Amino acid sequence: MKQKAIKTGDLHIINLAQLLSGPNSILYKEEDLLAYDCDGFTIERHLPRAVVFPKDTDEVSKLVKYCTQNNLPFLARGAGTGLSGGAIPLNNEVIISLVRMKRLLEMDIENRRAVVEPGFVNLKLTNSISDKGYYYAPDPSSQYACTIGGNVAENAGGAHCLKYGVTTNHILGMEVVLPNGEIIEIGKNGIPDFPGFDLLGIFTGSEGTLGIVTKITVRILKNPEGKKTVLAYFDKVEDGSHAVSDIISTGIVPAALEMMDKTAIEGVESAAFPVGHPRDIEAVLLIEVDGILAGIENQIDLILDVCKSRNVREVKVARDEAERERWWANRKTGFGAMGAISPDYLVQDGVIPRSKLPEVLRKINKISEESGLRIANIFHAGDGNLHPLVLFDSGKPGETERAIEAGSKCLKVCAEVGGSITGEHGVGIEKKEEMRFIFNDLEIKAQTDIRDVFNPYNLLNAGKLFPTPGRCSEVKKEMSNSVK
Repeated sequence: MKQKAIKTGDLHIINLAQLLSGPNSILYKEEDLLAYDCDGFTIERHLPRAVVFPKDTDEVSKLVKYCTQNNLPFLARGAGTGLSGGAIPLNNEVIISLVRMKRLLEMDIENRRAVVEPGFVNLKLTNSISDKGYYYAPDPSSQYACTIGGNVAENAGGAHCLKYGVTTNHILGMEVVLPNGEIIEIGKNGIPDFPGFDLLGIFTGSEGTLGIVTKITVRILKNPEGKKTVLAYFDKVEDGSHAVSDIISTGIVPAALEMMDKTAIEGVESAAFPVGHPRDIEAVLLIEVDGILAGIENQIDLILDVCKSRNVREVKVARDEAERERWWANRKTGFGAMGAISPDYLVQDGVIPRSKLPEVLRKINKISEESGLRIANIFHAGDGNLHPLVLFDSGKPGETERAIEAGSKCLKVCAEVGGSITGEHGVGIEKKEEMRFIFNDLEIKAQTDIRDVFNPYNLLNAGKLFPTPGRCSEVKKEMSNSVK
């Protein structure tokens, strides 16, 4: 089906539209583009030149070739749930939206793998194979909306990555459109650890700066025989923090080990899925174990003993699947629940050694006091992936800037104890300068050299990930200085 006549003075818009099939495959009017001026990182906003909706790999390739040949900046976008600004069009990009490429292309139960398009929603994959006794392990909190293509770009994790790993541990192959429009396949027939360069590892987590993924072969897992979930309330954050390390020290590797502090509890109990957490406690742990049915009860007994040894106020095991699901719904909506207690929030994504948890939480509390802003902590305690949520009101002069500064200080603390500035949300534009907390100039150059091999003109998602600006952002900076 041909596009309707495009009424615009921009010849590139007309030419891009002619590369697409199907109705309503391009947006270019300002009122339509407003919905694409940011992703889940809402502090910075920029309008794209246009948004195009290809239906398959061939159309993506044609669009990319046109943009490259005409020196048009472009980027790929999934569901827009990213939290670090990776899909924000800093340079008036053409956004290549992959939401219409949402098919489950192949299901290979015998070899425990599936092939999906990048716009396929994360949770939908598990729902599609659950009746066969299988599931897809990576489970970010936004899994009901985020796409697997976006998960690949950010190397997303989730509550259960402690035991099962993040996205990169579940990717067996991919089809990629390079920035010159060439289509390549990475991974040979879904065979893990295929000889040669680890291109799967390079592309997973590259935040859309090396190419656009158009097909993904993922690993699927058999449902565990047994599963039990524990909820533990602590009057002191320190006791809950020590319990985290103690549980791992017993030799148990929980499927998930989550923590929320008092401010976070206030949020989740004020929002859509309250479960009755006491509002005067300082910390709650949500602990899940799974595996062979015969060993589950022993693990639960050990966890209960650990919690009791750390002055737990109350600890309980989910009575049934319905109660377990309520507890998880409460936790999974934690970020969004902050809207019930604050007009705005900024979420960070640092990683620390588990043993440093009490120390780091004390320092984050000090940052909160010094900034005058509340910081809620909701995080994957088992693998040390912290998510400090800085609560602020953008309507009050100076609060946005204070929130950004407080978030940066939280990341600096993580780096200083031997951790990282991101575990699953990516760097994007939010943490570009914080990359210097963990990498020196030589290490950053090594990474940008790899980017330049695949993306030599830096037209694809320029100005992201690295503190050294790319060509497009350099031009923008020069223009800004000339105006001044």
